[in-house]
Amino acid sequence: MSINLSAFFYLISAVCFVFSLKGLSSAATSRNGNLYGMCGMVIAILTTLLTPGIDQYRWIVLAIAIGGGIGAFIAKNIAMTALPQLVAAFHSLVGLAAVFVAAAALYAPGIFHIGMEGHIGFTSLFEMGLGSIIGAITFTGSIVAFGKLQGLITGKPLIFPQQHKLNALIGVGVVVLLLLFISTSSSFFFWVMTILAFALGFLLILPIGGADMPVVISMLNSYSGWAAAGIGFTLNNNLLIITGALVGASGAILSYIMCKGMNRSIFNVILGGFGTDPAAASSDAAAGQSDKPIKVSSGEDAAYIMGNASSVIIVPGYGMAVAQAQHVLREMVDLLKQKGVKVRYAIHPVAGRMPGHMNVLLAEANVPYDEVLELEEINHDFSSTDVAFVIGANDITNPAAKTDTSSPIYGMPILDVENARTVLFVKRSLASGYAGVDNELFYRDNTLMVLGDAKKVCEQILKTLKE
Repeated sequence: MSINLSAFFYLISAVCFVFSLKGLSSAATSRNGNLYGMCGMVIAILTTLLTPGIDQYRWIVLAIAIGGGIGAFIAKNIAMTALPQLVAAFHSLVGLAAVFVAAAALYAPGIFHIGMEGHIGFTSLFEMGLGSIIGAITFTGSIVAFGKLQGLITGKPLIFPQQHKLNALIGVGVVVLLLLFISTSSSFFFWVMTILAFALGFLLILPIGGADMPVVISMLNSYSGWAAAGIGFTLNNNLLIITGALVGASGAILSYIMCKGMNRSIFNVILGGFGTDPAAASSDAAAGQSDKPIKVSSGEDAAYIMGNASSVIIVPGYGMAVAQAQHVLREMVDLLKQKGVKVRYAIHPVAGRMPGHMNVLLAEANVPYDEVLELEEINHDFSSTDVAFVIGANDITNPAAKTDTSSPIYGMPILDVENARTVLFVKRSLASGYAGVDNELFYRDNTLMVLGDAKKVCEQILKTLKE
């Protein structure tokens, strides 16, 4: 295949990726978006394999078979609750691949047509150095995010004295080493720079609390895109440059939207300087409000209350995901609608462990898209709603975000479920949410706690409604 023909098919592939992003912007068109993305990737792979100079097909096909087999197995067996950490793990591989490609280009520049060993151009050295730095930060940062989401690392911020100064010092060191690498093309400076970037990835993500993980996932996605784009310049591959830029830009835009939804600063995300204050979180959790009286209800009572209501708003959270309750929840809602109850779903932009987590779960249960509303669309309706049915959504419904200036979630927009006439809160226990903050909504006069597994509670409600 000629170079011009390769460029043409790469352009088609890039267009497919653009349409994929457009499709993924809406739940209603997300399936088509996925199809466009798959088509674009197939075209890109076939075009690359037919490019002049590619001849080691045995190893390439073997690598594709191994990677594709692992990917197919994971896709078939992964639980929806584990999807966020899976995304973080995949991001880490993109970052590590960028480091390996940069190292390969450094030791065998002739293969990549960027010069000879020891005589590589300034621009190529800058591209591979920057790609390796971003890739290394993405790799270790994503590993930490995976550990936090998987529960291998505590969701609480891990902060030590002078941490930000150390991060700044390492950051300056990485920049200095990049300049030295560009001026000398020394492999020694390259590896020291890369090792420091690996360390910086750990240190940037460790101080970020669990409640902010959705933003972290989005930001690491952006990092992986920029790493791929940087390596695309090294390889002189226009498709990799375009797709990397698309991923990087879309991830950055999504991170900005998420930050606005959480009232955070995008610059603090990039610098790893935000997250829960551990002192405040621990003191809040220690003080707690567990000594305050609560009203405990049952599934049967919840069924009676909702069955006699005129309007219900469902607020899904991570508790629904853990219990895999979305299917029985939809059945429960269908039965309520048959009884003439107006039912809608309220989605917070950071509900779950990654952007769009709740939307994906509800779409999996075939919940109509027009019934799923974002915070801005539905927040004002809680005051005129009979029942707010909160199913495992803790931090995003906590009124302390509006009233307690010492709270680590203060300033974060929340769903105003406390304004509903009755709040039915389904939760396993009175434990604090992922941010480590006690939810004062539990103790409101209009709140009834329905303690138990979300799926079992919904099954009990469904059974009672049928009877």
